[in-house]
Amino acid sequence: MGLNCTLLKSDILDGLGSLQNVTNKRGTIAILSNILIESTNNSLILTGTDLEVGIRLTVEAQVHEQGSITLPSKKLFEIVRESGSNSIKLREKENNWVEIVSGKSTYNLAGMTSSDFPEFPVFDEDKLVELESFNVLELIDKTIHSVAGDQENIYSLTSVLFEKEVKDATHYIRMISSDGHRLSIMEKDVAFDTDQLNLNEVTLVPKKGVQELRKFCERKDTIQISFEEKQMVVTDKDEVMVIRLRQGEFPKYNAIVDAVKFENPIEIDRVPFLESLKRINLFTEDLFHTIHLRIENNMMVLSSQNADIGNAKDEQSVSYNGEPLSLGFNCRYFIETLQVMDCEKLNAYINSNESPCLIQSPDDPGFVSIIMPMQL
Repeated sequence: MGLNCTLLKSDILDGLGSLQNVTNKRGTIAILSNILIESTNNSLILTGTDLEVGIRLTVEAQVHEQGSITLPSKKLFEIVRESGSNSIKLREKENNWVEIVSGKSTYNLAGMTSSDFPEFPVFDEDKLVELESFNVLELIDKTIHSVAGDQENIYSLTSVLFEKEVKDATHYIRMISSDGHRLSIMEKDVAFDTDQLNLNEVTLVPKKGVQELRKFCERKDTIQISFEEKQMVVTDKDEVMVIRLRQGEFPKYNAIVDAVKFENPIEIDRVPFLESLKRINLFTEDLFHTIHLRIENNMMVLSSQNADIGNAKDEQSVSYNGEPLSLGFNCRYFIETLQVMDCEKLNAYINSNESPCLIQSPDDPGFVSIIMPMQL
């Protein structure tokens, strides 16, 4: 005898949907495209992993016979999603085949034995601390855009650096990302004692893990997290996610911030600046999105040129009393930074024609962005 159970479509569909991004990665290990299904007395435990991110969750079910099996994640999800019935029945047959009955439809799906599925990582539940999901979401949203792509040679830049700090008796957690051309920093004060978080000297969460963490938080008001030597654990009552941490060094970002002189800020209205950047970006070259910024006499002139289609110029009123500035930047970096900010006005600090641009706002506390200049 093997697995035999009945469950509601609405219960299993959400669970299967949560697992799709970690099971549909193309790879050489076939069973990683499958979901492990295990029964308890009145529920099913669904597990998916790509060996970097693992997710385990529990759904209610009527279990007629105990058992475990792995089934193709994508195909099982498609069958359940397209089902015309509110009830789904799973019954294991010989040679790891599973019969799926939904209303008047019957499917036979080839599975693989559960003994070949990777073991789910163990973790210490005593190290978990509770955190409000909206804090994690803001940390991610302010930093994920500047994580380097997988093609980056510096492996640590494909991850987000996670830190904690206590300042004036207030506890903070912080995320930092950089692709080598820009840097994003976001910190939030938290209600718990950060001494409970056992971070490594350098704690690097891979981009894929950060993306899955965001999806995890979207569905919950609070989560519990912990850090162990090689993994980050995120959980609530019915779902657990384990993210394998990266090893390596992260650029000394504090030295970059400290090198900026906070003098003669350029005060800019965020939304008009963003709209101007989008217009100017229409005439940039596709690869580098280069624009020219000229700033003097409370005026910022933005211009771009494309050898094939022409050029564009736009003017924005600013508040600035420093020396005239003339620099090149990647327009897309500015757009992505301004899109995640939550303020009406921002301050930009540019110390010279060869200096980076540091952006922050008193109305968006905890966020700092630095964009490196380009040669024109």
